[in-house]
Amino acid sequence: MRVDLFDFDLPAERIALRPASPRDSARLLLLDGDRTEDHGISDLPGLLRRGDCLVFNDTRVIPAQLEGARGGARVGATLHKREGPRTWAAFVRNARRVRVGDRIQFGQGVSAIAGPKGEDGSLLLEFEGDEPVELLLERAGRMPLPPYIAGKRPTDARDASDYQTMFASAPGAVAAPTAALHFTPQLLASLDAAGIDHAMLTLHVGAATFLPVKADDTDAHRMHAEWGRIDAATADMLNAVRARGGRLIAVGTTSLRLIESAAGEDGIIRPFEGDTSIFITPGYRFRAINGLLTNFHLPRSTLFMLVSALMGRERMQAAYAHAIAEGYRFYSYGDASLLLPLHAG
Repeated sequence: MRVDLFDFDLPAERIALRPASPRDSARLLLLDGDRTEDHGISDLPGLLRRGDCLVFNDTRVIPAQLEGARGGARVGATLHKREGPRTWAAFVRNARRVRVGDRIQFGQGVSAIAGPKGEDGSLLLEFEGDEPVELLLERAGRMPLPPYIAGKRPTDARDASDYQTMFASAPGAVAAPTAALHFTPQLLASLDAAGIDHAMLTLHVGAATFLPVKADDTDAHRMHAEWGRIDAATADMLNAVRARGGRLIAVGTTSLRLIESAAGEDGIIRPFEGDTSIFITPGYRFRAINGLLTNFHLPRSTLFMLVSALMGRERMQAAYAHAIAEGYRFYSYGDASLLLPLHAG
């Protein structure tokens, strides 16, 4: 499909630079079949059915943004995928000044040796020393805010907590699964009281989630791989929810993509551990999920293509026009939408 079919105009003032406070005071746009309704995140227990299951991503964002130098040249690095115990693929600013074998000094005693460039333009960085890379990043790195936020204000201490979900426990992401940022212990308790279950999986979100689709046609776009895991107990639980007539509602596109990667043509979810580069566009037949809670996405992005595949492109274009007109806040720190198609899974 033509990528320009997924374009839309978004006023700059609709981009949220801080999350709602408290988190569960964010707004929620409901698309339930043909209905469009304005709600708040706190209404969620009444919008789902007893027996439904929300599926969260428990990945934890690491301080993956680094500033350093190679000789006299300033170099910036955004880690996006772990390739080994001490090796990360990174998108590097000023990469033309870096050759294979060069040492990049990131300060605080943290340095890495540059490796070859990958097909996606990223460089491999091999971190030196014996300390775990996680400790090195805590010392020298900072929270990797999305470029549409970082370009408008500096990262600060608030982001260290604002950009983590309440479920964050498995370090490895360089972007937050932002739909889950809206959840609080109080909201989760309300969902439990309403008979709505929840489950956890892990997908380490990569920085490539923010990259624009540069191709003119979706067939020419190559997705970056991200590592994920669904253990056997979780797969069994999700299958049991579906078997008893409950709906699987993915919280975030990351959860949705991993569930669909683990599901067979028969709709059965199998244990999964490894990379996924699934690219969901209109025409895709959803195998296992029945709905999606997600924030509002960038124009021409793979994520807007995904929600268009779930609900229909014209439906999503109209929904986004409504959200813009009604003052909804967009992107990572913005408001949310609950997408319940007539037929999915």
